[in-house]
Amino acid sequence: MRAAMRPFVRLGWACLAASFFCPATTRAEAVTVFAAASLTEALAAVVKVYEPASGDRILFNLGASSTLARQIAAGAPADVFFSADAAKMDELTRAGCIVPPTRCNLLSNALVLIVNAHEGAVIFKPRDLAGPAVRRLALAETSTVPAGIYAREFLTQAGLWEGVAAKVVATGNVRAALAAVAAGDADAGIVYKTDALISKDVRIVHEVPAAEGPRILYPVALVKDGPAPEAARRFVAHLATPEARAVFARFGFLSAE
Repeated sequence: MRAAMRPFVRLGWACLAASFFCPATTRAEAVTVFAAASLTEALAAVVKVYEPASGDRILFNLGASSTLARQIAAGAPADVFFSADAAKMDELTRAGCIVPPTRCNLLSNALVLIVNAHEGAVIFKPRDLAGPAVRRLALAETSTVPAGIYAREFLTQAGLWEGVAAKVVATGNVRAALAAVAAGDADAGIVYKTDALISKDVRIVHEVPAAEGPRILYPVALVKDGPAPEAARRFVAHLATPEARAVFARFGFLSAE
């Protein structure tokens, strides 16, 4: 079994060495977190408990990791970057925008093939995407957005990309791909499992086994020269606690270890 599929385990001190969570001795601040759209509900649940306990206020900018990375590189006032793709974090690290010692790979995910829950295409496996039942395939943009990059990598490895490329309806992020299938604007889509689980309007018809798909990582780190570095350290430390990890697991996320 691949490491990304193991149950949540204790994260190492590398994730926590730079900080600790101690609200009684800290001053409340606002923390701006740039986070992948697929983390929306899970982070909201984490913050619902964290804000009252810490006194800090957590502000989110949610979207495609590629877009968020460009914004940070351009000088956007972010304190934390929580990416759905290690490559985007690598780019910002090389650009000197990230505090390297604070980085850790916190979460993983899985890809799933979805159809509309009510009038979806009759398909059962990835190779069916090349058949007549699917005219429009919703994917996040396959050259820049992590979910789309992962989907294209899987389809290429499976020998299916050339047969479906002309059917792809590219969207700005994974939530838009989910919405296209939920609304019936696409016959099928490939999204993260965590996204599919939050929608009653889509149905999972196939989950890509870990051994057959790309390794999906969600790294988190402090942004260099962020407006609230100490509060950001407290929040990143909290994301690695058993309490926060239990919330992520409840929303379907896997441990990256």
